[in-house]
Order: sequence, then structure tokens, then C-alpha cells
Amino acid sequence: MSQPAPSRIFLDNAATSWPKPVEVYDAVDQYQRQLGAAAGRGSYREGATVDDKLRRTRQAMARLLGGVEPKQIAFAFNGTDALNLALHGLLRPGDHVVTTVIEHNSVLRPLRFLALRGIQLTHVDCDAFGIVSADAIAAAITPATRLVAVSHASNVTGAIQPVGDIAAVAHERGARVLIDAAQTLGHLPISYRDLGVDLVAAPGHKGLMGPLGTGLLYIRPGLEQELAPFRQGGTGTSSDHDQQPDSLPEKYESGNHNVPGLIGLGVALQFIERTGIGRLRSHEIELTERLLTGLRSIAAVTIYGPAESAQRVGVVSFKVEGYNPQEFATLLDSAYQVQVRAGLHCAPLMHQALETLSGGGTVRMSVGAFNAPDEIDRAVEAVREIAAV
Repeated sequence: MSQPAPSRIFLDNAATSWPKPVEVYDAVDQYQRQLGAAAGRGSYREGATVDDKLRRTRQAMARLLGGVEPKQIAFAFNGTDALNLALHGLLRPGDHVVTTVIEHNSVLRPLRFLALRGIQLTHVDCDAFGIVSADAIAAAITPATRLVAVSHASNVTGAIQPVGDIAAVAHERGARVLIDAAQTLGHLPISYRDLGVDLVAAPGHKGLMGPLGTGLLYIRPGLEQELAPFRQGGTGTSSDHDQQPDSLPEKYESGNHNVPGLIGLGVALQFIERTGIGRLRSHEIELTERLLTGLRSIAAVTIYGPAESAQRVGVVSFKVEGYNPQEFATLLDSAYQVQVRAGLHCAPLMHQALETLSGGGTVRMSVGAFNAPDEIDRAVEAVREIAAV
């Protein structure tokens, strides 16, 4: 993947992808300057054009998820918004939820909020590499378990979880399955429809390479009967009724859409289709392996997560002996223009499991579609030089 070389080396793609495909910038700018219409609110030409572009975005997303029904995809304002819709919309007092220690606060905090209001909660541990076993999930399920909520890949260790096996054991016991695909959608060539999961939440600005302020929730057909809308309001449909419509996806999409963001996301999805997600994954594995190999050659560095790059997404967390993670990240940026993430990465239980919580977390490097091998080499040399001081 080629793109004009920036002066900085951006290795924080697990937080948000950058740069975006150039056509994303063009599409957002064209909307702002030439279209400017709300979705589903106008019968004039520009309004119809906006509706068509959002329809195409939804269809492209449905293809990426494995050929699901487009109407089963609800647009959200980010991944956190999608997760909140799933958790608040599905769970009721008395329900039991099985989740894991690898989760992001976008799962942990809504569940803690709901636990204070009557749901029961179990956190399943991971192994030393950050992987949760399906057997451990199965052992935690009780007759009251309504939902199993698990990240497809950790945003700290990068470890890809066996979500197919987890979904199978959960469904055998009558529980629904919610997958947080923030670190995998757009990265892995996988069909969520074939996995048989019930809900898939993801942001549009990470692996999907769209603008910030976009997200989605896939809802398995039939589950909309159980999933209450998280917000109510105008949808541009059934305006003569004072109750939320039951039709999909309008039931879950009250208020104006982030139209420029979703149009940009649609163009980003076209880029992914045109490039091929298999090719994107191969590029990610190549860069991740290069990064792991380079960091392993530095004695002061301790790496967390699976040893094999194919067992993780392009996320590598590490610590450097003698340095606080925040201090080290600041040095990387100020002296070498290598931009990374440092700290707890909004995943405190993961750091507790890794025993990195008290030390301030880890330094995290995460590769993207437009990173180049020479950038990885330069980043590794920067780590080596700072670690040697």
C-alpha cells in the first residue's frame, strides 16, 4: 500500500487509522462543499444522493461481515456507542453476563453500570499470552447467562481470541454472543455470519479506515425482537407516530446521521474491497513480524502477547527496563517522531493480568495499511537507541 510519506512515523493505528485512503478525504470534502443534505430528510436531488451513498455504505459493510442482510446493520456514532446499544438494549435486571479480563472500558464500564442496577457479572481470566479459552467461558456460563461479551482481539496484546469456539459453547448453553470487533474488522478476512455470533460492534475509524464518529452494530436476524433501542427520536419515517418505529435499521438510528463520516466510511470500504482484505492482512503480518523480530533483539525490552504474528493483529505492547511507558513514548515522539500509545489503553483488567498495572501499563505500537517496512526498522532503532541510554 502506497501513500505520500509523512514526516512522522505513526504507529498508533489501534487507536485510529492514519493516514486514510486519499479518496476518503475527497469524499468528505465533496459532501461538505457540494451535497450538505441530511440523510432521509429531503426529497430533492442532493438528499437522494446522500441516501444512495449511505445505502451503498451499508451494503458494503454487509458484504464485509460475510454477506449479512444490510438492514441488520445499525449505524452508530463510534464503537462505544454500538456496544452501549447492544448492552443496554439487551440486558435486564437479573441477567447474568460472562465477559473477560481482556476487555476495553467500552465493555467494562457499561457492564459495571448495569451491574449496579441488577445484572450479574463474571470476568473470565486469560492465559499468559492474553488468550481466553472457550472452555473457561463455558465453565462460567450459568442457567441465568443471557450474554457472553468478548473482544475479538485484545487492544493490548493483540491476541486474536477463538470467538468461533466461544460462540459455539455459548449457543449450546442458550446464551447470546456479542463480539467487540474494534481491532479486527477490516483486519481479518473472516465472516462474522459464518461464526454465528449474535451481535458485532465496531468503530468505523480503525481497521475500516473511515473517519472518526462512525460505527456499527450488526444484529442477528430475529434478535431485534429482544434488543430495545438505546435512544429514541426522529428517524425521517413514521413521523405521525409518537413511538419508535420497529422497522430496521430505523429502530436504532434516531437523529441525524454523521453523513460526512459515513460517506467517507463507504469510500474506505470500497478501498478495502478493491485492495483485498487478504492482502491487507498479509501486509499487517509482515510488518508485525518485522516489529517483533526487531524488538526481541533489544535486551531491555519485554514483549507481551502471542509469539507468532499470525496469532495477533498488528498490535505489539512492550515495556523497556528503566523507563516509565509514558516517558518512553514521549522520547520516541520528541527525538524520533515515532508516535505510539503508552499507558493502560483503557483496558485495566488486561494490565492487571499481565502485571503491568502498577508500572503504568505498556508502550504500544500498532501498524496500519500505510505503514512501510522501513518505518518499522526506524522505529525499532529508535527504541534501541533510547533503551541503551
